[in-house]
Amino acid sequence: MSLTYKQSGVDIDEANSAKQDMGSSLSSKNPRVLNKHMAFASLYDIKFPEYKNPVLVLKTEEPGSKQLLAFKYDKFESICYDMINHLINDAIVMGAKPLSVQDAIICGKLEKEKVVRMVKAISQACREQGCDLTGGETSEQPGVIPAGTYILTSSVVAIAERDEVIDGSKIEIGDLILGVASSGIHTNGYTLIRKLLKDNPELTNEKINNRTFIEEVLEPHRCYYNYIKDLFDKECITGMAHITGGGIKENLNRILPPNIDAEIEIEKYKILPIFKFIKEKTGADDAEMFRTFNMGVGLTIVVKKNKMKEVLEHIKNQNIDCYPIGEIISGSGKVILK
Repeated sequence: MSLTYKQSGVDIDEANSAKQDMGSSLSSKNPRVLNKHMAFASLYDIKFPEYKNPVLVLKTEEPGSKQLLAFKYDKFESICYDMINHLINDAIVMGAKPLSVQDAIICGKLEKEKVVRMVKAISQACREQGCDLTGGETSEQPGVIPAGTYILTSSVVAIAERDEVIDGSKIEIGDLILGVASSGIHTNGYTLIRKLLKDNPELTNEKINNRTFIEEVLEPHRCYYNYIKDLFDKECITGMAHITGGGIKENLNRILPPNIDAEIEIEKYKILPIFKFIKEKTGADDAEMFRTFNMGVGLTIVVKKNKMKEVLEHIKNQNIDCYPIGEIISGSGKVILK
């Protein structure tokens, strides 16, 4: 009796069928995307006459252990938005325009309907931020990964004008720090959330502002590109930090010159109800909460003092909250929570 690849756990026909169904999600009207779905690799036209001295901005990301909760509650589309929005945020804080995303979906058993849903959501999330999902990899690995488990990752290529890169090097004493509202927990702190739910499963359906706890924690990660892209060439932003794992202290410090500090007044934070709920249920102190979570500020923008009003008005006019939370002072490259 012969042993086939299908009998050992990999169904090539099912994988090919899934890839064919992904074709519509990967189709693009962007003239820079030069080849079609099912090519071995992606071709992308890199002529950018509108840039004098273009530099590529590259980043790889994955949505962390939030994946486990998302898949458990059939939120496949939601976790795809989490991944892409987090990924693009990490690139745009350099003042970059996202161009192309490549993804990878790794699983123990390929379930066509679920994989097609994920690719469609990843592609749509990219389009909403003005870029394209140009390809990637779907890998079925029985015996390596349990059936029903999916691991997602993606990479972005973005572009910026070299002289207009926003990397924090122009931050000066006296600049002000603005906080842009998060949509919730985003994609960091979920190991704690899962532990909390394991120990207190009754919290799943407890209500917070007319939504259940699980609905709140699975709210997708907000992407900030469309809110801030028109500010990149205004010479008003001196630095930006995406607030992820480690909170504001261990993200904003990554863009500070060595001779200055960022002083943050935490009483100015508009802390979202979900974080107050978590603090109450875990008993965590403020230091632990601010290190684990974004606490309601998903993006910090450092601006020149005379440009603060312009930036605030621009962002608030797009129906997203933005407000001052601190300033740049003399120091040694640290973030001080006051």
